[in-house]
Amino acid sequence: MALQWLSLVGVVWLQSINGTNSNFPAYSSQLKHHLSMSQLQLNNLAFASDAGKLFGWFSGIATVHLPLWLVLMIGSLLGLIGYGMQYLFLTNQVSLSYGHVFLLTVLAGNSICWINTVCYIVTIQNFPLDHQTAVGLSTSYLGLSAKIYTDIVDAVYPSSPIKRAKAYLLLSSILPLVVSLLAVPIVRGINIEKSRRVEGGIIVMFVITMATGTFAVISSTLGSMSSGFSPLIIVIGMGVFLLAPLVIPLAEQMMERLQKKCWIRRERRVCDFNIEEVDVVERVEIEMKEGGGIIEIHDQASVREEIGVKLMVKRVEFWLYFFVYLSGATLGLVFLNNLGQIAESRGYSKASSLVSLSSSFGFFGRLIPSLLDYFLSRSKYYIYIGSRPACIAVMMAPMSGAFFLLLNRSNFSLYISTAIIGMCTGAITSISVSTTTELFGTKHFSVNHNVLIANIPVGSFVFGYLAALLYRKAGNGGDGKCMGMECYQITFIIWGSLSFVGTLLALILHAQTKKFSSQCKTSSTYG
Repeated sequence: MALQWLSLVGVVWLQSINGTNSNFPAYSSQLKHHLSMSQLQLNNLAFASDAGKLFGWFSGIATVHLPLWLVLMIGSLLGLIGYGMQYLFLTNQVSLSYGHVFLLTVLAGNSICWINTVCYIVTIQNFPLDHQTAVGLSTSYLGLSAKIYTDIVDAVYPSSPIKRAKAYLLLSSILPLVVSLLAVPIVRGINIEKSRRVEGGIIVMFVITMATGTFAVISSTLGSMSSGFSPLIIVIGMGVFLLAPLVIPLAEQMMERLQKKCWIRRERRVCDFNIEEVDVVERVEIEMKEGGGIIEIHDQASVREEIGVKLMVKRVEFWLYFFVYLSGATLGLVFLNNLGQIAESRGYSKASSLVSLSSSFGFFGRLIPSLLDYFLSRSKYYIYIGSRPACIAVMMAPMSGAFFLLLNRSNFSLYISTAIIGMCTGAITSISVSTTTELFGTKHFSVNHNVLIANIPVGSFVFGYLAALLYRKAGNGGDGKCMGMECYQITFIIWGSLSFVGTLLALILHAQTKKFSSQCKTSSTYG
């Protein structure tokens, strides 16, 4: 139905502007210089943005007791306050201490959780048979946030560092609120009488999304060249691609009208068994046995427990998953938070182009799992080849190699490593939503997933603080700049090693969950 797809379009728009914390490395160096901060103080601000996720479970509880539109508006207003006050501070309109800026950054980081939670719930509810694919498609646009903000800033202030920093904060405060107001009427749960697969729309959405990502990568790659697209053309192009998904609900509306006109001519088949109308929460596999006509239904919902947060934290699977995410997606986010300082230490002056590059590849990273999930789900062996923990392990292995590649001095290795880490981080982040539902169910998802991602601020503090200490040590113990490969050399070795250990933990989690799924699948087969 048209409203179903219209809600996904609204979610896509929200996700596109909700990655405001990913903008930090684009202006962190300017903020450091402007406020005369040490590297440790700057690292604490990067941690503060992630620390907002420690309180993300508040948004999960709020969705149980408040309407979704109100939860969405609360999130956008928190961002308006958090980023808006920092903008007023940089423009010398208000006076704030470092402690005030820290708390405002925490508040701004928490606002992201509220908007994300609404997006996840709406997508899961409105696409019950394809929610894993739909969630992956929509969250892929979250990886484009840094790219979108950077494009707008490039078009307005191409060469003024201080003005660019102010522009990032102003956009981060206003844009989520404006888009939330536009999305309120359409981002809501819809009562769907019959759950059905939406193959045609999903395929069209894949085409639009891949075209958007291709444009983002090409414009990011050419953006640093003198012959690249002009910033204004890039902004207009991204706007067109973000509006393109509206084609699907419009086409769906036209099809519904045609169906109503031709309803009398249609022949109703009462005895047909249509797999697309099975009302289940998860993917189903239906087989017809030869001879007896017995139908076997293997429903992942039937083999998955609905686990609350108190029971979840007692499970060994949760802690395996927690440390896998900590040494995977969280480690990747820490790298991206420090990207501005890493580029500066290597003598590379175009940190914003690296942020745009990582954002573009992060977009594809988030999209690839959904693409594979959608098409591989048609295979009867999907339960064996589609394990989420196994997919996470596959993504973490090249990330580990990328950290070691950063030990090379060339700018080319910096670009390649940034692209790989951005793509793998995006993929793991996308897979994690489905992994949480696969391991612990959908009933308590909003709280469970926000508890899981509490490892992001933990990792941001531990890994980021360690990197800052090593940075200061390489700079002879002072609080000034450190220039040279030695600034982050030991850090890259530690991060690469941790990512490798995380790969092994993901394989252990895969073996654990595969064993559990196989046992439950056998017990749920009846004939």
